[in-house]
Amino acid sequence: MPQIVHARTAHRPRWWAELLLLVVVYGAYSAGRLLARGDVSTAVDHGLAILRIEKAFFLNAEHPLNRLFTSTPAIGIPADFAYATLHYLVTPAVLIWLFRRRPARYRAARTWLMLSTLLGLIGFTLLPTCPPRLLDASYGFVDTMAQYSSYGWWGAEASAPRGLGGMTNQYAAMPSLHVGWALWCGVLLWRHGGTPLMRVLGIVYPLLTVIVVMGTANHYFLDAVAGGLVMGAGALLTAPALRAADRVWTRAADRYAFVGRLARLPLTAGPGSVPGQRRQSVEVVKSPVAKTPAAKNPAANSPGRATVAKSPVKPPNVSDGCETSAGERFPGQRTRTNSSTGTPGSGGAATDDAPAKTR
Repeated sequence: MPQIVHARTAHRPRWWAELLLLVVVYGAYSAGRLLARGDVSTAVDHGLAILRIEKAFFLNAEHPLNRLFTSTPAIGIPADFAYATLHYLVTPAVLIWLFRRRPARYRAARTWLMLSTLLGLIGFTLLPTCPPRLLDASYGFVDTMAQYSSYGWWGAEASAPRGLGGMTNQYAAMPSLHVGWALWCGVLLWRHGGTPLMRVLGIVYPLLTVIVVMGTANHYFLDAVAGGLVMGAGALLTAPALRAADRVWTRAADRYAFVGRLARLPLTAGPGSVPGQRRQSVEVVKSPVAKTPAAKNPAANSPGRATVAKSPVKPPNVSDGCETSAGERFPGQRTRTNSSTGTPGSGGAATDDAPAKTR
């Protein structure tokens, strides 16, 4: 049975297929986030439990940051804008940059982001958590998004535009995908940016996001830690997921030719391959080998065997069977004369001035 080797190309994927995939995945994520709404009292209990753990280990940095943001509008307002916009601008920008400039790295990066987002959705479902800004005021937090809502397009319900607060799940705080996605962007900028500025941005952006989500009281510090852990788990699952996806694409491309064209799967196929598969052309160059008499007739050198002389090869007949009679020649034909006797046709050197013999 011929063996067929499938290999995903390193060139840029089809943009419309990627756009469709991302829209479907993000739509499913948003719908799942809304469906993952748990009981409010359970979410509050989880939030208070996280706050107690942080206080026990002196990790509650969100308290001093939130006081700074609420008392200093010059810091709090830009922080609110950063929370409401960068999450939805920087991540797609990095994806597009990878798609255009680093196509060989794009597929793995996109898969890493999608897997981590799926893990985050599982966290929202299993552990609904009340963010600090929605706790009772006695716990010392102020909702900066509500405090500075007149400066932006958002309302009192997180970063959603006014009137669209019902389209978001405010208790999907653990893990923080703001931090997770920012970490994803930072790692890719550091590894593939290629310039010192891009590496600096790769460090600054995740750190800035951690400060912003805590200062605006949208997340606890442990939410940020969980966001980093989710991205780490997604990174570990990326390679197995890619191998599984390749197997699925390969089987589908073997059965349906249009799948191979859609996924840009060049196939190296032998005889009997499935119609529609593209084959990898292999050029075979044969080097000339000098043939020796022994190579032509290996039995000639064998002991105990007589050597049989072969008659010389007869040259091809170019006259097509037409022959001349004795003494007949074509007009203008040169005659051969014996250099010693001058007799025509005696095998001597040919002369141009020899008279033609009359028939």
